[in-house]
Amino acid sequence: MSNTNFDIIVVGGGIVGLATAYKLNQHHPNLTILVLEKEKEVAAHQTGHNSGVIHSGIYYKPGSYKAIKCVEGRRELMSFVKEHNIPYDLCGKIIVATEESELAHMNKVFANGIANGVEGIEMIDAKRIKEIEPHCTGIAGIWVPCTGIIDYADVARKYFELINANNNGSKVLTSHKVIDFIKKGETTDVVTEKGTFNAKYVITCAGLQADRITKKDHVKTDSAIVGFRGDYYDLTEKGRQKVKNLIYPVPNPEFPFLGVHFTRMIKGGVECGPNAVFVFDREGYSKTAFSLKDTLEAFGFMGTWKFFKKHWRFGIDEYRGAFSKTYFLNRLRKLIPDLQMDDIVPADRCGIRAMALNGEGNMLDDFKIEFKGNSMHVINSPSPAATASLAYGNEIAMQAQKNFNL
Repeated sequence: MSNTNFDIIVVGGGIVGLATAYKLNQHHPNLTILVLEKEKEVAAHQTGHNSGVIHSGIYYKPGSYKAIKCVEGRRELMSFVKEHNIPYDLCGKIIVATEESELAHMNKVFANGIANGVEGIEMIDAKRIKEIEPHCTGIAGIWVPCTGIIDYADVARKYFELINANNNGSKVLTSHKVIDFIKKGETTDVVTEKGTFNAKYVITCAGLQADRITKKDHVKTDSAIVGFRGDYYDLTEKGRQKVKNLIYPVPNPEFPFLGVHFTRMIKGGVECGPNAVFVFDREGYSKTAFSLKDTLEAFGFMGTWKFFKKHWRFGIDEYRGAFSKTYFLNRLRKLIPDLQMDDIVPADRCGIRAMALNGEGNMLDDFKIEFKGNSMHVINSPSPAATASLAYGNEIAMQAQKNFNL
């Protein structure tokens, strides 16, 4: 290999790691950046397995990092995909309340959207819901016109392409799994299964492996990654006639997921889901996948047990949805009552979300980075990380500039 010395090495070829390298190159075109990805392709895990929604920023606590970065990042993403001719569709979505008990939280979600500067949102009544989605039934809702759909793997591959096209020595290498970090004075040797690379600075954006990569660099963190799988169903040709774009429930404020919903896909079809079930294999994309290492680590972390204790009722419901088509269908019928058994078929894909938990079993709700010497480790880059990838990448680049005196 021609060059093994770089100014900065970014570990992780998901959308956040690639966006970070892309932004670093923009801010510091004279620095050489190397991205190391362990899989054969970039965007192989969370980036390539999500539902492809361009989020608006309506759900998040006003003033929070992810609320600000979602709106900022979405607008920058729209400029980026237009410039590079990446397919997308700002089709809009509705958030639907089906019970009186949901109205208070729906109003809070709307207030968050206004405070966060989400453009064009409006409260709608049952008649307007029917006009937008004729098969959907609700008592009130929110219309969110700036929500859309895209394939985030396409976005990540464009970042990959632009980094490699820089002609300043920056590059992305796939099939390079990082196995160790060795400090050598003011630099670090990053050891992979295919060779060793040296850098002045190291940034890790390792997603599902974030806590492990951090520990490999002998950096302590009080958080751990626990994986949750989301299973989907696809609508059949008959079922697709019942959904035009995106339909979401009012999220349960006591549960850290948005609930099952309907999403039209940019490359065709409509998916419904996901549920959210604990996984015994962080990168096992099947219902029976099992890793002894992953299982022991998850159950050896006290925060996992405390999380289960808080949410066990929801957890049982999620598992029922994972293994019972009838139960899953009944959840979907809350939004579309005339959905039938032959309207849905199990999808041949799922996603796994890296949930960062602290020792008290609380989900880390915002960005978290650990710093030590010439390295920084992104422990948590929560949803809407894909939508906000350029804003997240820019923030990481700015923090690197500050902490590394670039």
